[in-house]
Amino acid sequence: MKYIIMFFIPLLLSANLSYLTNQTKEIAILESFDIEASFLYDPIMNQMRNSQRDVYSEQQFFKAMDEAYLFIPTIKNILSKYGIPPEFLFLAMAESSFSTKAYSVKRASGLWQFMPNTAKLYGLRIDQYVDERRDVIKSTEAAAKYLSKLYEKFGKWYLAAIAYNCGDGRLSRAIKNANSDELTVLLDPKKQYIPKESRFYIRKIVSLAMIGNDEQYLLNSEYEYLLNRANAYSISAVNVPSGESLRRVSSLINIPLAELQKLNRHLKHDFAPPYLKNYNIYIPYIKLSEFKQKYFEEKLNKFYKIHIVAKGDSLYSIGKKYNVSHTMIKDFNSLKGDMLSLNQKLIIPIDGKASGQRISSNFSTTIKITKSIKSILESNKVNI
Repeated sequence: MKYIIMFFIPLLLSANLSYLTNQTKEIAILESFDIEASFLYDPIMNQMRNSQRDVYSEQQFFKAMDEAYLFIPTIKNILSKYGIPPEFLFLAMAESSFSTKAYSVKRASGLWQFMPNTAKLYGLRIDQYVDERRDVIKSTEAAAKYLSKLYEKFGKWYLAAIAYNCGDGRLSRAIKNANSDELTVLLDPKKQYIPKESRFYIRKIVSLAMIGNDEQYLLNSEYEYLLNRANAYSISAVNVPSGESLRRVSSLINIPLAELQKLNRHLKHDFAPPYLKNYNIYIPYIKLSEFKQKYFEEKLNKFYKIHIVAKGDSLYSIGKKYNVSHTMIKDFNSLKGDMLSLNQKLIIPIDGKASGQRISSNFSTTIKITKSIKSILESNKVNI
């Protein structure tokens, strides 16, 4: 019996140490949101965490993390630059499941789910060529500025997160009605100072942050390599001239077109906007050296179709012929009006999505998500 006890004592001590270490980390996460440690015992949040862990046994959480592995270091670096706690990475996860193409019925879009007016207020361009709400770097910069402004107004990070969800005006009224900005007061389900969605939202972000920082949970999954993923797995912005084709860049640096498109979902077509002299596109950091060695600027007429204006042609008829909008033809050719001259040469941006052509690629993702993580994050197992 004595030997059996001696055998189990180290195991018990190890388990207790692991529990204390994890609890310390969880308290640190709460503190990063300016939330008191006692919130660790919030029954609704713990019910939510347990229900999420049950669903995440299918590893949807880590598949989403893996899908965004190129974005995560960049997001963390930008948040750090603005003095925003790294745990706000999980606000983006709660908003979009790290999908740059996420779009809501309310017309919010991108990683940070910006509405059009708010996006433009923070300098994000939205037009027929680009939607910079889907630009990882620019949208994260905008979100960081917005969160910083909310923190400056309310003075606590959990209030900034709640205001991000329900609006600063709505939160200001809630604080006034409650005569308090304490989290436990604002979360009162009977008083309903803030909307039910927002009461769910702050708990969801904290829960995701705790799961994402649970090293033991990672070690017990097939995704333990996420713990050791370095900043080398990131993206780099490279400057290309107006109208540059993603197809051409993918060929020059030997990267599948589908992978390049995934990194540049802010481009509505497979080329940089023609109205700007230069524009940033994104490539994997590991391809930056190759880009610098191999990339060279080429005239548009070398890789786009040239149409010679014939009798009876108009911008509308030419656009219809190539399945390209007439305004796009005007932009690519710097035309001020609709008048055309016989034998005039026009650049036609026939390139993937712009022309409606089917894009083929031998690129296949290593991991395919079979269920939407959004449905997991919005699980209705928890009543608030």
